[in-house]
Amino acid sequence: MNIEIAEVQTPVGQIEIAVRDGKLCSLDFEARRGLLRDRLARRFGEVELRPLPVRDSMIGRLHDYFRGDLEALDPIEVETGGTEFQRAVWSQLRRIPVGETASYSEIAAAIRAPGAVRAVGTANGANPVGIVIPCHRVIRSDGDLGGYGGGVENKKKLLERERAG
Repeated sequence: MNIEIAEVQTPVGQIEIAVRDGKLCSLDFEARRGLLRDRLARRFGEVELRPLPVRDSMIGRLHDYFRGDLEALDPIEVETGGTEFQRAVWSQLRRIPVGETASYSEIAAAIRAPGAVRAVGTANGANPVGIVIPCHRVIRSDGDLGGYGGGVENKKKLLERERAG
């Protein structure tokens, strides 16, 4: 199976993206570099990684987002895999408006699983396409930022960028 990949320099560091059949299937920060092939192989079986053309619209949309067009990521189609519960969480995350946040408990309530706050946190952490599925917009009920796979400092930068936009 062919998957196209690219490294994109952003204000929050270099990110690596993977695209399968025109859909974003992975977005990772530099800290997780080198793990992409293994993660994709677990999801899709044997993969052949090829370069994503520099002028691809996916790369353009990421650049547009970081230049201030905070709605630029909305039309990106994603292929996340995951369980039904994870997909429900990730779908709800895409409903959090730019510049706003929601707590893990609010996400749990919104997907009609109010007792599953920890499971929401686990699903949030397993999000394969961060930023596009905006897991950085999820915070703890006490207002603390909580964790973030791309680093808490990057989470803070992304939220500040969106609130300023």
